Amino acid sequence: MTAFASSLDPRSPSVSGHRFDADRHWAASLSLGFEAREGVTRMTRCRHLGPLRVQRTFHPEGADPRGRSGACHAYLLHPPGGLVSGDALAISARVEPGAHALLTTPAANKLYKADSHGVAWHQQTRLEVADGGILEWLPQETLAFDGSRGEQRTTIALSGAARCLGWEVMALGRPASQLPFLSGRIEQRFRLTLDGRPLWLERQPLDPTHPRFLGRWGQGGATVQATLWAVGLEDEREAVEVLRETLGASTRWAVTIRHGVLLLRYLGQERNEAWALCRRAWEILRPRLIGWPAHTPRIWLT
Repeated sequence: MTAFASSLDPRSPSVSGHRFDADRHWAASLSLGFEAREGVTRMTRCRHLGPLRVQRTFHPEGADPRGRSGACHAYLLHPPGGLVSGDALAISARVEPGAHALLTTPAANKLYKADSHGVAWHQQTRLEVADGGILEWLPQETLAFDGSRGEQRTTIALSGAARCLGWEVMALGRPASQLPFLSGRIEQRFRLTLDGRPLWLERQPLDPTHPRFLGRWGQGGATVQATLWAVGLEDEREAVEVLRETLGASTRWAVTIRHGVLLLRYLGQERNEAWALCRRAWEILRPRLIGWPAHTPRIWLT
């Protein structure tokens, strides 16, 4: 076989090292570190592999007048805009003592339909917050296309008096285009620990062919779901009451406390409603968590 013919063989790596068969694997990673320096938080580590990076950081809130480190806003960029079969994204971030980082994304993340081999994609996120650190994990929503196959793993490791507030918003299918989520399988896993002790462990398979997907005891046919969490609130009960009073009664969302973790859940059909609910909850909870009002990342306004 000639070299040219070999390069077209689906069982052989391409010139760039990628494969075109069921063993394909396209990796990208991003490792960030944040430290308190001179009154503000600085990104002191930014290592990346492949199309995943932070172009620059912002300090729109300035220094905290009470002497704490001002927040560092960082936007996680994935130029392809979504995950396809074989993609493997790994994101890690560590916030050191006294530092405060707010991480978000410039646009929705898309999970595309699997290829003819049914190869899955993988996304792994690990967030570490040291004693006295603050992390806000606020990515824009994830849109899963019909036929998407993959796994999302989110690990949050807190130490001591670390504080963390974050969310994940998932929309299944594209109802506006008459393309519902009828096939595929997505598995979500969450693990949140404090000093190595598990506080919140969860595994959720999203399979439209399983009875759980349509059953009232499970997904109930909902195409949009969201989870917001907060750890480190001084008065958790008061925060829950304010959320209930401010957001209003609804059968589509609920809030509770488990082992020191405030959890707000949404299950419905409207992506914009889920996003607005999480943003409003963040605006309510942030002053209670860090004593500072919510400051909207400017990327959300573009």
